[in-house]
Amino acid sequence: TIRCYTLKTKQLRTGAMESSLSQLLLLGSALAIGLLVGLERGWSNRKLADGKRVAGLRTFGLIGLLGGISGLLATHLGGLILGIVFVAIAALVIATYLINHRHSLDIGATSYVAMLVTFLLGALAGLDQVVVAAACGVVTTLLLRSKLFLHRLLLKLSQHELNAGLNLLIISLVLLPALPNKGYGPWQALNPYEIWWMVVLISAISFAGYFMIRMLGAQRGILVTGLAGGMISSTALTLQLSRLSRDQPSLQLLCSVGILVACGVMFPRILLVAGLINPALVADLFLPLALMLGVIFGCTALIFHNDTKPIVTDEVRPKNPLELKPALLFGLMLAAVALLVRVMVEWLGESGVLLLAVASGIADVDAINLTLSRMAGGDIPPNTAVLGIVLASVSNTLFKACLAVFSGGKGMVRWVMLPLLLVAMTGLLTIWLQ
Repeated sequence: TIRCYTLKTKQLRTGAMESSLSQLLLLGSALAIGLLVGLERGWSNRKLADGKRVAGLRTFGLIGLLGGISGLLATHLGGLILGIVFVAIAALVIATYLINHRHSLDIGATSYVAMLVTFLLGALAGLDQVVVAAACGVVTTLLLRSKLFLHRLLLKLSQHELNAGLNLLIISLVLLPALPNKGYGPWQALNPYEIWWMVVLISAISFAGYFMIRMLGAQRGILVTGLAGGMISSTALTLQLSRLSRDQPSLQLLCSVGILVACGVMFPRILLVAGLINPALVADLFLPLALMLGVIFGCTALIFHNDTKPIVTDEVRPKNPLELKPALLFGLMLAAVALLVRVMVEWLGESGVLLLAVASGIADVDAINLTLSRMAGGDIPPNTAVLGIVLASVSNTLFKACLAVFSGGKGMVRWVMLPLLLVAMTGLLTIWLQ
């Protein structure tokens, strides 16, 4: 009996020690979050005299620790205690803000809001949500540290760019969830949710490409121009730079480099989109697309070595990063391609799908890429989807080669058409060997 009692006593002591250690770790995490935020606030206000600072390292550390203690108490006494302490802290913060506002023209409330956020993050840590609290603490500190960058960004942001961002949010967060996720029409080939999700995906990539150009400024190297412009539309950039080379023959080599780089960006973009829709296709698509990318970038390096002067590329930047009308038209095109692919499968089999891939790839690769990636493994075999995507990229490459010569003149035959023909032959040879 004495041995059993002794053993149980040791177990209780061990459990109590482990529980205390766990609680101390939670409180330490809450304190660390408060100190992290306080470090940023203290550094930002380090030049202010004593008594002029709203809160510094010690104050934020104590607020985080108080939040952690409140979270621990809430686990034993209920959530009401946490609410009471938060209301008390909020009242103290508001009173401090009002008092300081009477004696100063500075009406900034960032530090006051940061104190409330720090308390809540400390409470999250006390409630054993340390990972979430720590991640939010880091994000909070980065936001506080990014004041100058965010203010500069707001000053540079134009009205149509702000509208474009709101349009992207509308089509992704408002329209997308409202669409039904089931098939309609012949063979249930039209799924509104899937079609619109692909519209959102392409719009987001183009939106990111636009701001890459926007943030880099007007005077850029040709490589950066091609990389950023290719994210938006390699076909459009091919047309614009071909016209520029015709009007200014001295820039022909540089414009050729920009066209080749933009055309090369298409291949990793195809792989990215296909991987997001159907990751199983990445392994089979990687080799042909990587070889085509290697060939085109190899040719680009040889041409770029001859001339490295920067050019002004304002003409490359689109007027609007995102408009709802083109998005709607792209959605209709996606629906048409999806229906045509299904018709080809039913009537002509795999050969019909490949013919459609070649034809539709002339105008746009994204639509057929998205459609075949979505249908791979279901309506069509994965190898047929891979073959169709590569053939679409080949036909699009050949179309851009012809477009460059037609818009830029005979000089583009040597610098653009021949490299793109080599790229197309590489793609065809690779899929034939596979």
